[in-house]
Amino acid sequence: MTRVAAVDCGTNSIRLLVADADPETGELVDLDRRMTIVRLGQGVDRTGRLAPEALERTFAACREYAAAVKELGAQRLRFVATSASRDAENREEFVRGVLDILGVEPEVITGDQEAEFSFTGATKELTGRDDLARPYLVVDIGGGSTEFVVGDDRVRAARSVDVGCVRMTERHLVVDGKVTDPPSEEQIAAMRADIEAALDLAERTVPLREARTLVGLAGSVTTVSAIAQRLPAYDSAAIHHSRVSHDEVRAITGRLLRSTHAERAAIGAMHPGRVDVIGAGALVLLAIMERTGAQEVVVSEHDILDGIAWSVA
Repeated sequence: MTRVAAVDCGTNSIRLLVADADPETGELVDLDRRMTIVRLGQGVDRTGRLAPEALERTFAACREYAAAVKELGAQRLRFVATSASRDAENREEFVRGVLDILGVEPEVITGDQEAEFSFTGATKELTGRDDLARPYLVVDIGGGSTEFVVGDDRVRAARSVDVGCVRMTERHLVVDGKVTDPPSEEQIAAMRADIEAALDLAERTVPLREARTLVGLAGSVTTVSAIAQRLPAYDSAAIHHSRVSHDEVRAITGRLLRSTHAERAAIGAMHPGRVDVIGAGALVLLAIMERTGAQEVVVSEHDILDGIAWSVA
């Protein structure tokens, strides 16, 4: 066993995994898995820069993670940064801060690398399951981007496109600095048009419609699953490998887009940091299912974070 630590810093959240990995058996045993909403991508789509308050929220989480990594004695640590830090003009400020706190330089990976990590993390434990036909289409709906990967035992095609729950919310649903609650039909239509254009772009590289099993990752998808199951609180074990039908996704998306902030916040399994962006994230998932013809999505709690851990194991 090798004790490894992985950090995934995205547009909306930063996550830590400390685990014991056994490459011979393919077993990854969690010791600490946590997530903090930091909204690093706040305003990046509009300004092109990481906001000072967003950087400080992120650095505060990094200090907590550094203490956990030290306490558990991880032998190797890899820090991967995704969409928001790829796009920002002042990303060097972010890099210096992380290096000072955690002792490693964040790797601002490409969208294609992000997609490959997501695929590995999501599918490594699905190998050998007879109830899930291959090829898989793994979709990782993040805050700033969505990754699409088609593969069997290995990646066949991958593409990252700039459509995510935070980016779509800030681009289409924010008026005078506030999220519209609920959004107008015109706002939803504009958001949907952006998503469809991104799917067109993804489909130039990735054969979306050839996949036999759709695997969905990240907070928008897991939250939709929690709502579909009527969970009173977020339950990772109940969500992992759950299946949500197209009809359920369509109904939940409609409900979320018709609701107010207070109504969404009252959902038991809703993380406070997702209240304003979950409608956009659910709409991305729905559009993917309609484009591919998928009748259900298999929800995975194992994703890019697990892929990063395996990359250092």
